Amino acid sequence: MYYAVTLATLVTMGLALARAVIGPTVYDRVLAVNMFGTKTVLLVSVIAFLFGRPDFLDLALAYALINFIGVFAVLEFFRTRASRAELDNEAGQ
Repeated sequence: MYYAVTLATLVTMGLALARAVIGPTVYDRVLAVNMFGTKTVLLVSVIAFLFGRPDFLDLALAYALINFIGVFAVLEFFRTRASRAELDNEAGQ
C-alpha cells in the first residue's frame, strides 16, 4: 500500500515538474514548484514511515517551512520586478 503511495507521489512530482517547464506564465511555474515541494515533503514523510525513521519527519517539516518561505520570496521578487518595469514604462513615456 505504501509503495503505491510512493509511486503515485513520484508520478505527481513528475507532472508538477513538467508543468514547471511548460507553464506559460511565471505564476504557473511558481505554483508547480510549490506543488513539487509539497510532494517532496509527503514523499520524505512516507519514506520515514517505511524505514521506521521518525527523525526524517523533522527534515520534512524543515523543508516545508523553507518551501513556504521560498515561494513567498520568489513571488515578492516577481511582484517588485513587475512594479519596477511599470514605473520605468511610465517614466519613459
